[in-house]
Amino acid sequence: MAGILYAGTSGFAYPAWAPRFYAPEARGDSLLAEYAGRLPAVELNNTFYRQPRPEPVAAWLAATPESFRFTAKAQRGASMRAFGAGAAAAVAWLTPPYRLFGERLGSVLLRVPDSVQRDDARLAALLAAWPADIPLTLEFLHSSWLDDSVHAMLREHGVVLCATDLDDAAPPDLRLTGSFVYVRLRRASYSAVDLDAWASRLAPFLADERDAYVFVRHDADGEAALQALALSERVRRLLS
Repeated sequence: MAGILYAGTSGFAYPAWAPRFYAPEARGDSLLAEYAGRLPAVELNNTFYRQPRPEPVAAWLAATPESFRFTAKAQRGASMRAFGAGAAAAVAWLTPPYRLFGERLGSVLLRVPDSVQRDDARLAALLAAWPADIPLTLEFLHSSWLDDSVHAMLREHGVVLCATDLDDAAPPDLRLTGSFVYVRLRRASYSAVDLDAWASRLAPFLADERDAYVFVRHDADGEAALQALALSERVRRLLS
């Protein structure tokens, strides 16, 4: 049995995606339900700016099917504190709200900005403090982190390495350090050839019964959501 491709976009609350992706009448609270009717996962943007609260989380869960998955970008201030001397206290503050999602939480995405270069001691402190029951994905934006020994540290703790695809950069390697694959497609646009290439890269992991979370960068008119759909269809054809 193949793994599941959880393809989606970074965020969903974009009324301007109507009528290209959303129905013309789609507004406000109806957007997520309509989104979840077509795509199986979303990478939440608002959790980067503030901790998720019980009421919105309950509404998000109620608006989506049991098979739908959320990934949450970790709150930015606490993310950096969790990557420092106060890792244990910061993680203790940061993580409890994610348990509100229950089994619907695909992962927490903790972004390490390009201003932070490799520091194994800081990474070790974060990994030691992070609770094993909350899936964690790390996105390293400075190239100094792209090292086999760093990958080995992640693998030891079952933490997933995010592969980020950026404009004016070579496509990133896909390194399996946890139980699933996490990819952020951040280029301004993706051609049919680009999507074919990504489908071909993802298919072997899925065939090996590994799930994959893949999120296209949000845009102005909903083309990103259509690209997520197109990628899913390409992968489905490869695995059929």
